[in-house]
Amino acid sequence: QVQLVESGGGLVQPGGSLRLSCAASGSISGINAMGWYRQAPGKERELVARIIGADRTNYADSVKGRFTISRDNAKNAVYLQMNSLKPEDTAVYYCNVRGIKVGGLFDSWGQGTQVTVSS
Repeated sequence: QVQLVESGGGLVQPGGSLRLSCAASGSISGINAMGWYRQAPGKERELVARIIGADRTNYADSVKGRFTISRDNAKNAVYLQMNSLKPEDTAVYYCNVRGIKVGGLFDSWGQGTQVTVSS
């Protein structure tokens, strides 16, 4: 079983910054992709950013130039630095990690962390 623990959400004013963290634990043999998704009220969950392999990154158009995803392989951790936050960034943010564990593949989700951008 691979578990993810997220932290770093909260309330921030427009233009502010937050940094989300997600750490994976369990019998992990390797990680193929790490990413962040978000879901706003009444909307579907959407990809925010992800890292595939060593350093190939994808970002949603709405966050390009404002958000940066990074990973720490030694800690099996992924981070999302969010700058110049806007009210439309308000959502529950979920960490997702995909890889190989003892016994086969895994595709795990974090519990979600609330990000609220409001004055």
